[in-house]
Amino acid sequence: MTGKLAPFLILFAAVLWGTTGTAQSFAPQSAHPVAIGAARLAVGGSFLLVLVFLTGGWSLKNWPWRATVLAAISMALFQPLFFSAVKVTGVAIGTVVAIGSAPVFSGFLEWLFVKRRPSGIWWSATLLSIMGCMMLFVNKNSVVMDPFGVLMALGAGLSFALYALVSRDLVGKFPSLSIIAVVFTLSAILLAPVLFIYDMAWVAEVRGWVIVLYLGVMTTGVAYFLFARGLLHVSSSTAVTLALAEPLTAALFGVFLLGENLTATSWVGLAFLMVGIGLLVWASGTSPGKGQTRAA
Repeated sequence: MTGKLAPFLILFAAVLWGTTGTAQSFAPQSAHPVAIGAARLAVGGSFLLVLVFLTGGWSLKNWPWRATVLAAISMALFQPLFFSAVKVTGVAIGTVVAIGSAPVFSGFLEWLFVKRRPSGIWWSATLLSIMGCMMLFVNKNSVVMDPFGVLMALGAGLSFALYALVSRDLVGKFPSLSIIAVVFTLSAILLAPVLFIYDMAWVAEVRGWVIVLYLGVMTTGVAYFLFARGLLHVSSSTAVTLALAEPLTAALFGVFLLGENLTATSWVGLAFLMVGIGLLVWASGTSPGKGQTRAA
């Protein structure tokens, strides 16, 4: 895979993530979002482990357990923090704060730990994308600024940024499939208690297990594998900003599949998101690859 394809792998992963909300809307009403997230990780981790064993790529020799556990904890924290934030402070504020703060946290973490200062293009693209995200959700439902909910949303953004930073280092040294298989299996184990806290009877319904299977295989297994492959040639800060294609996809799916209506402000927000993401894709194609000294 060439470096020029890397941004598109991340965009495709974000598109798959963007279908998560639409898929969850078809789940049984008794299914709690946090329980869906835990079941999603369990199926995704199992699917990835099966792929690793089938391809014969399993090896724990010199395995970086400390970094792997950190990535697993980050992903395990992201699920309940994000879903809880949305429940406490609403879809609009919870989504904007979590998804919008992730690129900023990612740029700061890279600057702090990798000594890679984000470029002007990255800042411009990120600010455009965050502004677009805010405009996209500004008129969705009632806006309730709950401090605790905002704090959880910030925690979700930081968790995803940390996962991206650690994962980029891991996939540069070990096979991507093996890395995410171990990370998501550990994440699923960490979230296993959730499966005993919430009612999981809905999984026995046909609609329930079909949704969990799709979320686990496609939006977790396939999506995060593509994200990991893209991280081989794209900085974590750029990858996290590109992942803002997720709310863009979710909004378009809401319009064309669920019959939702977007205001003029939301459409302008979608345009801003597209311009910001397009700017990063262009910059990634004209900047150095893995050895670059600045975020594209």
